[in-house]
Amino acid sequence: MSGDSPGMPSIEQVEDVMRFELSRGDALLASAQPVLTHLLTSGDQLQFSDEIIARVRGMATHAARQLFDALAEADDTLDRDALLASHREQLTETILSDSGFLVHAHALALETQWADKLHHRCGLDPVLTPFLQELAASSDAEVAGAAMHVLASQARFVQQQRRMELALDELPGDLFHRLLLAMRSCDDLPEAAAEQAEARLRQGFDEAKSRAGQMARLLLALGQKADRALAIDHSGLALFASALANASNQSRDLAIHALGENQLARLALSLRAAGLSQGALEAQFLLLHPEITLPPGFDGLSAERAAALLASGQATGEY
Repeated sequence: MSGDSPGMPSIEQVEDVMRFELSRGDALLASAQPVLTHLLTSGDQLQFSDEIIARVRGMATHAARQLFDALAEADDTLDRDALLASHREQLTETILSDSGFLVHAHALALETQWADKLHHRCGLDPVLTPFLQELAASSDAEVAGAAMHVLASQARFVQQQRRMELALDELPGDLFHRLLLAMRSCDDLPEAAAEQAEARLRQGFDEAKSRAGQMARLLLALGQKADRALAIDHSGLALFASALANASNQSRDLAIHALGENQLARLALSLRAAGLSQGALEAQFLLLHPEITLPPGFDGLSAERAAALLASGQATGEY
């Protein structure tokens, strides 16, 4: 991805290079989950930063605490502190053993790390970005309202990440369901209180009101103008990741993982599949990976072929 070669390669040669790099990146993604699981359980943190490990474990611990808070609220005769003392570690480990939670929490931790990096590198505020300021002042009431909701949810996310927390109502629906099942699987919990806590949590859950849901609503309200979010320095990392996921037909978690140094082919293909011109694509690389040069001939790769290459990749499962 980084060097020049003599002559101009054919599109077939460019595709071969990108296919190889994408498969290598997919292999690294596939190995990340078991490695992260090992590090979280063994304490060996050589390959992942202390910050990432701490954030992922913190989010799992916070999720467990919220579940026991709901349990104690369902039956006020229960001792919340005693519940936490006797069951929190078990539930935390059960949550961490869920591959979906691990992938999602890892992506959120990486998103936070990237937002901090961009804030220091180019002064990009993780909440109040130029694009969101513009949209919040829009004469279109739907767009302005959606932008204000995104600002509020992003501000909450930043604060929660500083505390290494993850609110249950911010989870994807399928993951929220599995965490409730994890709570019910704990030994020696009062059945009636557990049922009531689960019912209350399910009744109050609305995935559309989550941060990801609010960003999806804003992008939908923008219609054909949603591609303006595909400029990190204008829209901010959070909205950029949602826009990139939508435009390249990937999960938001995978779009965040594509920002990594070992996922350069996925990022390049995602940006091209999203319809970015060569100049706009290179501008995003300059912000994220200023030392990287795209391979010769990449500008001849169409959005359709980039999307096909992405679809042929091996990143599956929870991503």
